[in-house]
Amino acid sequence: MRGRASGSKHVTVRVRETRTGEVRVAIVVSRKVGNAVVRNRVRRRLRESLRALLTGDGLKPSIDVLVVARPSAADASFDELRGSLRAALVRAGAKA
Repeated sequence: MRGRASGSKHVTVRVRETRTGEVRVAIVVSRKVGNAVVRNRVRRRLRESLRALLTGDGLKPSIDVLVVARPSAADASFDELRGSLRAALVRAGAKA
């Protein structure tokens, strides 16, 4: 996926502006992060963090976002993960 990439301690984000008028999100959590239970927990936390960012702070109205979890995300608390995701999105220019 082309676009702007940015990283933080627990996630890497790639953002591409589109003309679809909607925000599309893909979350990737590889087996390097942990077993299935850990991967699903990280995925749920990232999904909820993105939901809060979409409704609260507001992302640009028409973008594609790819979120890749790093292995350190397995040990991160929800607040650390949310802060890391927010910082990466801001650096990538996804905030309105």
